[in-house]
Amino acid sequence: MSDGATARGSATEREEARKIAEGLEHLSGFGNEHGSEAVPGALPVGRNSPQRAPLGLYAEQLSGSAFTEPRAENRRSWLYRIRPSAAHPAFTRTGNGALRSAPFAQTVPDPNRLRWNPLPDPAEGTDFLAGLWTLGGNGDVTQRSGMAVHLYHANASMRRVFSDADGELLIVPERGGLLLRTEFGLLHVEPGHIALIPRGVRFRVDLLDETARGYVCENYGAPFRLPDLGPIGANGLANARDFRAPVAAYEDVEGPVEVVNKFCGNLWAATYDHSPLDVVAWHGNHVPYAYDLRRFNVMGTISYDHPDPSIFTVLTSPSDTPGLAGVDFVVFAPRWLVGEDTFRPPYFHRNVMSEYMGLIEGAYDAKTAGEGGFVPGGGSLHNMMSAHGPDRETFDRASAAELRPQKIDDGLAFMFETRWPVSLTPQAARADHLQQGYDDVWQGLERHFRPLH
Repeated sequence: MSDGATARGSATEREEARKIAEGLEHLSGFGNEHGSEAVPGALPVGRNSPQRAPLGLYAEQLSGSAFTEPRAENRRSWLYRIRPSAAHPAFTRTGNGALRSAPFAQTVPDPNRLRWNPLPDPAEGTDFLAGLWTLGGNGDVTQRSGMAVHLYHANASMRRVFSDADGELLIVPERGGLLLRTEFGLLHVEPGHIALIPRGVRFRVDLLDETARGYVCENYGAPFRLPDLGPIGANGLANARDFRAPVAAYEDVEGPVEVVNKFCGNLWAATYDHSPLDVVAWHGNHVPYAYDLRRFNVMGTISYDHPDPSIFTVLTSPSDTPGLAGVDFVVFAPRWLVGEDTFRPPYFHRNVMSEYMGLIEGAYDAKTAGEGGFVPGGGSLHNMMSAHGPDRETFDRASAAELRPQKIDDGLAFMFETRWPVSLTPQAARADHLQQGYDDVWQGLERHFRPLH
């Protein structure tokens, strides 16, 4: 059945979108060869491109990888749609707003530790696309390498449709629920969930609350996958069965629809005479998905020492060097700390990787929260080899704490970790919400050295 095209904006319309979101069904599994049809008989049997596709639909392949990549890496889906994607007018350049892309060459890479407060409230009528604000990144979109860190803030649902030819979008809501209307169907995500929109997939974002805010990792490189488990074995970390893919739902809508395409770092727009979210059936593995971060199966020590944070990896985008990620997505989910004779917060550290950390809710166990601290919606950047670790207050508290079993369940933080330095955009380097004096959190770490003789 068609889910229709609703107007966006009022409380009544948000309530309608929330009812749709909360009643959604989904398909389970990560990287599966899924298949779904919104109308019985719409999905061909025994072939991908019959002479006449069922129900008068058009057959179309969407390839997220080269045809000849190994089967295990190959991403593609077959779509059966009311009109082919080719039926559109020419695209013309439109404004990029606060959205930027690699290469990020307008500022000098900064070795200093940096932290930002949340984005200020957006202007009235700001939708998800207009509310994207780029902090920085690395690589080159034209070479399909690297990544970008964006934030978003919005107070209006989208009336237009967006797709990103430059990379996949990992969306991390921090405030406000989202209903993602994609070519493949609908996904519902709330703070504490993530959603991934693959490269080239068209979608629209409806707000389920008055405002929405969060983070986006734009991954230009190899698609995110589940990390190998190695000695962990067959189970643990993010379980494949907990990922949700949409069931087919389509819009059969005539009339002008603005479609915006991000291509080689710039936005291009065209006005279609129909909705491009008109896929009645599909099958394949190049599909959007959502995941509840609280389902992450946390691994940790049951003896001593704090494990390396790689043990918290949800998704990874591999590079040409084994074990060296283009970008990892890491979550610090609720967990028990039981290490004996162990400094339990994350240790002091210098890292060849660069780390952007965000906070979804609560507090992070290595940083002091509150005004001027690390707060939900804010973020910190520790570029490669920048020394970081627990602030002075956290160090003092953890060094003196009684080491009883402790449950960490009052915070949800995450990290985009990448192989290359993250260069800032000018707007991030000069932002009013860039905290001044972040280095001060490590001041007062006193000398405790006492020679034996």
